[in-house]
Amino acid sequence: MSTERNPLTARSVVASTLLGTDPPWLPTRALVRAGDLFGIPEGTIRVALSRMAGAGEVEASGQGYQLAGHLLDRQARQTASRAAATQPWDGTWEIALVGSGSARAAADRALLRQALSDLRLGELREGIWMRPANLPPDRAPEARAVTTAQCLWVRRADVEPTPDPAELWDLTSWVADARALQSELAGLLPGVEAGDTAALRAGFVTSAAVLRLLQRDPLLPTGLLPADWPGDALRRDYDRYDAVWRASFLRHLET
Repeated sequence: MSTERNPLTARSVVASTLLGTDPPWLPTRALVRAGDLFGIPEGTIRVALSRMAGAGEVEASGQGYQLAGHLLDRQARQTASRAAATQPWDGTWEIALVGSGSARAAADRALLRQALSDLRLGELREGIWMRPANLPPDRAPEARAVTTAQCLWVRRADVEPTPDPAELWDLTSWVADARALQSELAGLLPGVEAGDTAALRAGFVTSAAVLRLLQRDPLLPTGLLPADWPGDALRRDYDRYDAVWRASFLRHLET
């Protein structure tokens, strides 16, 4: 499966735990307990919290920590990905034309590409990104700010020839990843319901993989989607799974 699975570090455990909490605050003891689920010592979790606070990713609040900065923006994108809010499509496309001025550093180019992806545009060819205009225009404001200074934005209804969505996004891989994750969720659910710690650990990683995949869903109008597109089904499966997993995980944090 092509969905990325990064090794869990103390930072990733803290970040993922808070990203999945609404509001995104937990007492320090709960974050330490989350680390314990993965065999991460208390001291290592506390060092990670200190470093994340220094980087502006979390803030100390009361007897715990809350998300801040870009991680708070990431939670907003994650929430929007789960909701998958779209608008009726009238055939208009939004197009971002990347400026061809002075050369940009590699890090700046990568930041721009990520911002365009966060806005769910696909790259037709170098410097030309586009998508159907069926998403809220105020989505991902931090990504929009990155692109405003570097791109010319155009909205056109007379795009000829109409781009094939498969040219803009790897839809085949997305479908394969979604099907595999649906199978993982179904297989983990009995153990999660029983409070099995191995299932909780595996479910934590699978949850993160689902959320990353949902952020790569282009949210296309129905008429442009493949017939077997599993986006809505994956969201339903994940909502059911997440309710069970979160209840079991919170019980673990409280023990």
